[in-house]
Amino acid sequence: MKTLKTIVAACLLFISVGAVAQNEKDIKIMKDAEKAKTMLMEKDAGFEKFFSTASGYVIFPNVGKGGLIIGGASGNGVVYEYGKAVGMADLKEISVGLKAGGQAITEVIFFETDVALADFKEGNFEFAAEASAVAVDKGVSKDANYSDGVVVFTMPKAGLMADLSVGGQKFSYKAFKK
Repeated sequence: MKTLKTIVAACLLFISVGAVAQNEKDIKIMKDAEKAKTMLMEKDAGFEKFFSTASGYVIFPNVGKGGLIIGGASGNGVVYEYGKAVGMADLKEISVGLKAGGQAITEVIFFETDVALADFKEGNFEFAAEASAVAVDKGVSKDANYSDGVVVFTMPKAGLMADLSVGGQKFSYKAFKK
């Protein structure tokens, strides 16, 4: 009986440590997302329009991309609904084609409507090969428009990558516990 109690206590300890670590990871991602939002608005004041009028948005502050012929990308982000953080998101990408190198980027997806945001949260949202993102540059946001209720911006952080490939991004969403 004493052994059983020890095993149960050890399991509970590992579970609680994992939960705290996840929360700490989420908190760091949330801080990085807020920094990325500030940086975007400093680079181009036109982003204020998107942040203030979108039904929701997701900020992936640190997306790592890399590959040599076969490539991939991965990142974690924060989902906001009407400016309030409501959950976390995960981005995965696999691509095949002419590519070489590695790069770190920030990616922001704005959802024009509640329906577009709900599709993302329900897992019904992914980018196909023909989808494109707008590279962030001063003044670029004023000419950007929603397509099917979504607009995507990317901003390189570090690295260099030559990329002529076909692939797609897949997302998952996890709501915060209420």
